[in-house]
Amino acid sequence: MLKILRYVFAVITFLLASYGFFTKDFTFGEYMIFFMSLTMLVMGVESFKKGERGMGSFLIAVFLFSLYVSIEGFLLG
Repeated sequence: MLKILRYVFAVITFLLASYGFFTKDFTFGEYMIFFMSLTMLVMGVESFKKGERGMGSFLIAVFLFSLYVSIEGFLLG
């Protein structure tokens, strides 16, 4: 289940990033960062399940920072 979520979130992130890259329209940047943060969260949970506490902690920290950045983008953008 986590693997499927990771792939779904990563594909959504890739599609939003590609849209912004090719059209030079960055109105969906906050959504891209939000889905990237969800990808990092799923990867962090997977790392914790494998017993890799260091990588899991790092990925959860990246998730929290990316989530904060996307929320700031939603509120200020």
